[in-house]
Amino acid sequence: MDDIDAMFSDLLGEMDHLSQSLAEATVSSGEDAAPQESSFSIGFNNLNESLNELEDHDLDDLMADLESKSTDQQSSTHNDTRNPTGNETSPPAVYQESEPVVTFPMITTQSSRAVKMNEPQTKADKIKVALEKLKEAKVRKLIIKVLMSDNSSKTLMVDERQTVRDVLDTLFEKTHCENSIEWSLCETNPDLQTERAFEDHECLVEPLSAWSRLSENKLYFLSTPQKYMMFTEPQIFYMWKKKSSGDMNSQAKELLIKEHFGGSTTIVPNLEGVLYLKEDGKKVWKPRYFMLRASGIYYVPKGKTKSSTDLACFVRFEKVNVYTTSSYKQKYRAPTDFCFLLKHPCIQKESPYIKILCCEDKHTLLLWVNSIRIAKYGAVLYKNYQAAVTRASILQIPYSAANKEKSNSVTSLESPYPSS
Repeated sequence: MDDIDAMFSDLLGEMDHLSQSLAEATVSSGEDAAPQESSFSIGFNNLNESLNELEDHDLDDLMADLESKSTDQQSSTHNDTRNPTGNETSPPAVYQESEPVVTFPMITTQSSRAVKMNEPQTKADKIKVALEKLKEAKVRKLIIKVLMSDNSSKTLMVDERQTVRDVLDTLFEKTHCENSIEWSLCETNPDLQTERAFEDHECLVEPLSAWSRLSENKLYFLSTPQKYMMFTEPQIFYMWKKKSSGDMNSQAKELLIKEHFGGSTTIVPNLEGVLYLKEDGKKVWKPRYFMLRASGIYYVPKGKTKSSTDLACFVRFEKVNVYTTSSYKQKYRAPTDFCFLLKHPCIQKESPYIKILCCEDKHTLLLWVNSIRIAKYGAVLYKNYQAAVTRASILQIPYSAANKEKSNSVTSLESPYPSS
C-alpha cells in the first residue's frame, strides 16, 4: 500500500507539472500571436504608417469592407443564438388582433460605431476606426508599398483573394502606364541577393506573408521583357540546339506553341548542359551535367551515362521557386555572375536547403530560368499569357506624349534577369 500511495503521489505531481507547462506554453503562444495579428503592412515600419499612406478613397473602401465584415459576423452570431442547434424549425406564425406596438431601436455599441462611420471624419479619425476594425476582423489583408523604377512608390490594399494580375491592373490605373504584357511584380531579397517575378495567377498575399516581420525585402513594379518570351520567341527554348533558331515567322511560332502547349500536357524544353553547382557551406563550385525534366532537374553521376536509368534527381519543382541572383561572383566566388537558385518561398535567410547553380552566360541563364517556369507551371503559364494579351488589347490606356516622355525617361531597376 505504501508503494501504491507513493506511485499515486508521483502521478499527481507529474500531472500538476504537465498542466503548469501547458499553461506556460499557452501564455507564450498568445504573446507571440499578438504581434502577428497586427502585422498587416508590407514595406512599412508599422500599420499606422501604412494606413497614412493610403489615399482617401482607398481608406474609405477599407473601412466599408471591414464594416460589412463585422455586420456579417454579427448577423451570423445572432442567427446562431436564435437557432443554436441549426436543426430546430421556427414555430408557425400566429396572427391575432392586438393594439399597435411602437418599437424603438436599441442603440448598441456596434450601431453607434456605424453611425460614427457615416458621419464626416478626418483622416486621423478614419485611421483610428480602421485600426480597431482590423484588430476585430480576422481577414488576410495587407497594405503594401510598391516601388517604381523612378524611386517613387504606390500604396495599395491587397486582399487574400486578389491575384497578381488583379494588382497589376490596379497599378496600371494608378500609374497610367501602358498596359503591356511585360509588366511584373518582383520581390527582392537583400539578404540572399535574389529577385523573382511573381506569376500572374499567384495570390499576392500568400508569398508576401512568408516574409519575416523585420524583413528588408522590397516589392517592385517593373517591365520584364523575358516574362513571356517562351510564347513570343518559342524557338529559343524548343529549338535551342539549332543555330538558325533566331529566324522564324509568326505562323511558325504559333504552330510551335500549339505543338507544345495545345495538347493535354505541356511539353517541357529538352534542356541539358553543364552547370556549376555550389557545394553546401563552401565557396566551391563543381561542374555537373544537368538535364531538365517535367518533374525536376536531374544530373549525371560520375561514371554514369545520360540514360534515364542512370540519372539522379537533383531537385523537384513541387515546393520550390526559381530565383535569379546578383553579384554571386563576389559573394560566393561563383565562376560567373549568371546564377540562379531554387528554394522554398518560406526560406528567407541562407540555408543548406537552397540549391545554387551557375551558368556560363546570360543566354544559358535565360534558357534555364524560363524552362524551369514552363516545367513548374505548364498550361497555367500559357493561360496567364493569353489573359495578359487579351487585357492589354482591351484595356490599352491611351496616354499623352507627355506621359510617353515620362515613361521613357524612367530607368528600370538593375535586374539580375537577362535582357532579351
